[in-house]
This record gives sequence, C-alpha cells and structure tokens, in this order.
Amino acid sequence: MLRKTILTMLVCSMTLVAQVSTGKPYPIDMNHSNVGFSVPIMNGLSKVKGKFTDFAVTLNVDEKDITKSTVNVVIKATSIDTGVENRDKHLRTADFFDVEKYPDITFQSSRIEKKGKQFIAHGPLTVHGVTKDIALPFTLTGVSESADKTKKSVGYSASIVLNRRDYGINWNHRVPGFVGDNITVDIDLITRAIEVK
Repeated sequence: MLRKTILTMLVCSMTLVAQVSTGKPYPIDMNHSNVGFSVPIMNGLSKVKGKFTDFAVTLNVDEKDITKSTVNVVIKATSIDTGVENRDKHLRTADFFDVEKYPDITFQSSRIEKKGKQFIAHGPLTVHGVTKDIALPFTLTGVSESADKTKKSVGYSASIVLNRRDYGINWNHRVPGFVGDNITVDIDLITRAIEVK
C-alpha cells in the first residue's frame, strides 16, 4: 500500500513538472514595457500617476495552449517614480511601502484562465508584506513579425484595481479623502524578438 502511494505521488509529481515546463521563455523588452499606476486625489478631482522603473518579468508561454503558461513578476518597491522627488521619498517610508522592510512586490501565477478573447492570471500578489490571491485580467495586444517572418514580438496588456488598505497601507492625509484607496495598476509588456517555429 505504501509502495503504491509513493509511486502515485511520484507519477503526479512528474506530471506536474511536465506541465510547468511546457512553456517557452518569452524575454521581455524592458525598454518598451511599463508597470504604471494611478491614484485618485482630492476625492477624485485629479489623479497622481507613476510607475516602477525596476522590475523583472519571467514569462513562459505555451504557444498551443496559453492557459498552461506562467508568469512571475518581481518589482523593486524603491524604484517608485511619480515625478516628484519628495513625494517618492515619502512613498518609500513606513507610511506607505516601507521599502527597507519590504523591498519587493511580487506576483506568481498559479493558473491562467481563458474567457473569450481575454485571459485571467490567478495567483498570489504580495505588497507591503501582505499576500492576497488576485485575478489579473490581461489581453494579447498583438504580434509583430520581422520582415523575413523568422522572428516575432508579442504584446500584452493588463489592468487591475487594488485597494491599498487591503495590503496594510493605511496612511491618511490630514485632509480627508486627499489620497484615494483604490489604485489602478496598468501593465504593458512587449517581448524581445522570439524565433518563429
């Protein structure tokens, strides 16, 4: 009985490895990709927009079945850039991201779901030391082929609204509603040239 159980676990493990390794690496063109966000201020009268300038994306794509693909994202919180130096310094403090204690923002897909022309990457997102499962909708924005049809670049776009208080970022301005809670995150990725099979 024990031998049969161990054999079953081994077969399942081998199957899982096979599923994980079906994806083909799609290297990201970092010069033309972006992780941005916008925050409503003054009760929605305006928005502050920014981005993270230091991030890494590991994308493995199963070209026959994208639902078998995986994505792993690591964002360096200290790279936050809203275009205002003093504001960025404040955002790095314990009032917000506390980058010395929590240097990384991470997302790792556990599964990818297809819904019509849209896809959803499910998995844990960790911000400010707090981990929550999210469903990240994304779309394939297009494919660009080289003139000789031997290489291609692929574009992806994703957008999600997150509540900062869900991740323990609870700082309040002295003026109620000055800094909104719901943050819109927009991600645009382009791959470097990939050889066409």
